[in-house]
This record gives sequence, C-alpha cells and structure tokens, in this order.
Amino acid sequence: MSPVIMDVYSNGNVKNLETASNIVQIDDSDFLRSSLNTPRSNHCFEPHPVFTDAWEALRRSLVYFRGQPVGTIAAIDHSSDELNYDQCFGFLMNGEPEIVKNFILKTLRLQSWEKKVDQFKLGEGVMPASFKVFHDPVRNYETLIADFGESAIGRVAPVDSGFWWIILLRAYTKSTGDSSLAEMPECQRGMRLILSLCLSEGFDTYPTLLCADGCCMIDRRMGVYGYPIEIQALFFMALRCALLLLKQDDKGKEFVELISKRLHALSYHMQSYFWLDIKQLNDIYRYKTEEYSHTAVNKFNVMPDSLPDWVFDFMPSRGGYFIGNVSPAKMDFRWFCLGNCVAILSSLATPEQSSAIMDLIESRWQELVGEMPLKICYPAFESHEWRIVTGCDPKNTRWSYHNGGSWPVLIWLLTAACIKTGRPQIARRAIELAESRLLKDNWPEYYDGKLGRYIGKQARKFQTWSIAGYLVAKMMLDDPSHLGMISLEEDKQLKPLFKRSLSWSH
Repeated sequence: MSPVIMDVYSNGNVKNLETASNIVQIDDSDFLRSSLNTPRSNHCFEPHPVFTDAWEALRRSLVYFRGQPVGTIAAIDHSSDELNYDQCFGFLMNGEPEIVKNFILKTLRLQSWEKKVDQFKLGEGVMPASFKVFHDPVRNYETLIADFGESAIGRVAPVDSGFWWIILLRAYTKSTGDSSLAEMPECQRGMRLILSLCLSEGFDTYPTLLCADGCCMIDRRMGVYGYPIEIQALFFMALRCALLLLKQDDKGKEFVELISKRLHALSYHMQSYFWLDIKQLNDIYRYKTEEYSHTAVNKFNVMPDSLPDWVFDFMPSRGGYFIGNVSPAKMDFRWFCLGNCVAILSSLATPEQSSAIMDLIESRWQELVGEMPLKICYPAFESHEWRIVTGCDPKNTRWSYHNGGSWPVLIWLLTAACIKTGRPQIARRAIELAESRLLKDNWPEYYDGKLGRYIGKQARKFQTWSIAGYLVAKMMLDDPSHLGMISLEEDKQLKPLFKRSLSWSH
C-alpha cells in the first residue's frame, strides 16, 4: 500500500497494498497533480512507453463517490464476469492529498458500522476488506456498501486492512506535513479501536498475532494460519506508525505504553525465532526434542525430520530471510515476499538482516524473480501436499496465483526495500523485466509457472494494482525521497540484548 492506486479485490491486504503504493506519489504534490493529465511533465527522466500507458490506465480506473474520487476499480477487464471485483478499495490515485484524505475518512466511517457474519458480531475496530459504491438510479443517490469478511471466499475478516489504514494515515501525515487529519478525534478513536483488537490480553504466550487462513493478501486456504510473517510485519509497522500518530492525552498514553512494550517483545521474538540463515538452519537440523525447562534450545519442539528437503539447497551460504510461520511444533520455511519486504521497511529486520534478505534475493534470482517479478511465496505446494494444505483448491494449483504465482504488484515493495538497503540496481533489474512484458500482456493480475513465464490462468487483465505497483516502483527509483513515506528508520531502543545468529554478517 503505498502510492497511487485504488483497488477492487475481495480481501483487505491487496487493496490496502495498493493504497500504500499511491502514497509514494503524494509526496510530490505538484508532480502528482500535473501527472494526472501529463504523466511525463515535471519528471527528470524520459518516460518509458510503459510508464505513460500505465498512467492512462490508472486514470481510466478512477471511482467517484458523490463527486469525489475515492479510489479505482480493481480491473478494467470487460472480457470476464464481475465476480467480486465490483468492490473498490481507494488509494492514492492522482497523488492529491484530498483523495487520500477522502479514502481515509470514508473507510473510517465504515469502521463504525455494526459488523456481523451470520449471527456473530465482529470487533468494533475491524476495518472493511473492501467497499463498493452503489448508485440508486431511482433516488439518484449513492451509498457505500462495505465487506468485513462476510462476502469473502472463506468468510474471514481482514486482519491486515486495519494495519494498512494506520500506515496510510502516517504516510499522509508524512507527505503533507499536515497532522490535523491524524489529530482528529475520529481518527484517534479509529486507531485506538484497531489497536484494542490486537493488544488485548488473552491466552497468548507469544507477542505475535494468531490468525486464520485467508486473513491477508493470501485470502484463500494456503497454510498461513497461525502466526504468518506478513501479518506480523504489518503489525509491527502499524504499531510504530501509531506511536508517531497517537496524541499524548489520557486515552493515548495508555496505548503508547502498551505499544512500546509490545514492540520490544515482538522485535525480539521475530528476530530470534523467525529468522533463518545457514547457521540457524544447521542448528535446527541438530535440534534435540522433548525439552521441557526454560533452558530448552528447541523452544517450539520442532522436529528436525520435518525440515523440507528444498530448504537445504535454497539457503545460500550468504543471506537469510524471515520464514513464513512459527508456532508449536511447526515452522513454515516458505519465503513470503510481502512479509520480508515490510520487515525491511519497518526496520523489524536489523540492518544486517535487511542486507541478508537482499543477498538471498540476488542469490536466488531465478527462483524468486525469474522472468516476471515477483513470487508471492516460494516454493509451491504440489501433489499430495497441495491436496492436504489447500483442500484441492483449483485456483491455487502449483506455481499459480497464491501458490507460487508471480505478482507484478509486489515490485513496489521490492523497490522500496532495495532503495532502503542501498541496492537500487536490484530494483532496476526487476523493473526492466516487468517493462518487457506488462504492457504487451495487458497488465495481468499475476503470472503462472516456475519462472513466471505465463499469464495466470484466471488472471484479470488491466489489473489496477499491477499498474500501480509498477508506477510506484518507477517513481521511487527516479526520486528516492518518496521512500520516507513508507519507510521507518531503525529504533535503537528496540535492539535485542543479543543476536541469535550472526552468520548473515560474515
């Protein structure tokens, strides 16, 4: 979710993801305002033809509510049925702060609605996964219709949408220098409601958030239940953004204290137990099991025999990443792009870990990027494992969609992470790959195949977030100052007392 888009998808994260993309462009209001009509004006580089086409496509996708632009449709594809894609999720389209403000306030208003799935009432702080504009031709009146998970494929409420809303609010404040929106009582209350959902006390023994499958960008059954890296990284970033936005009044101070404590515990937990490099992999391989006291090394009682064969070849001698999930007797060793990139941008990853993630991407370029950036996760489930984990999902077959598919929207996250770690050449290489295909392929939603060679079997064409992801990446690379909107510097106070593994710095 960063600089210039508006999406229509049935799950919160993707839509919010695009919102973030738009944010990047807002930083330069003059450019954005002029670029709505002339994308190449005021820009210091000669626009690539793909860049110009992308701007034109984005302008065609704008959605209006009572005369105000609030987002964009997910896909301008007239070749397929509407499905659930008639919902629009706003995000910064033309780079004008007013549009972002409209989106923030509209979704905030939707948060206050009563939310029910069947007879069960959802928490007050849940933000919508998506919304659509409904026009009544008889009364000539427009209303918003929100989806809080009751219309999603698995009837799962979006965990990520609230986090993206806080991240977007901070990006708006950062880009405009105007804190009046964030200081509005309604926005302060909205933040507190979201935070109440994830900071409430329970039976948890970990600082991470327990989630159901399908609660984020991967909105179908894909074995991400438990403590998925994507949610933990977004949670960490949203907490840090909230710390900057909450007022130090009686209500705000209570949350500031809770956030500070949670951030310390969460950063230690993630850096210690989710991080994997060659040394840590070797340690897990040699784990003893059934250890009971507080001196246990194998704290989650992970069975070494459960280590997948592929991870030994995938792990380079130099590099590392945050694995997909850690819970009792279970470690999901899959690579997830969004979670690792957000870990870098939020400084959940230490500078050494951030460099190691970049080293891994370079070392495993063929696997993670291939012919079209970027793999949403790696590797794919196949055969029996696919049947058990996905429930024989025909959309998530091997190397397709969420199961190892390649998603162009993720290129903006990679670009931001590359700029932050001083590796812009990696982003440039990925963008050039995308430019060679996206326009002639009519901006598909995702690509299939081990290398991302084929347009996805059910991919929508002229997908707004694919267009926006490319635009944001291109603009960030041209003007790295945009990074400040979606990146947080390391907080020295959150440094752990010790590092579990130092091999990434060798």
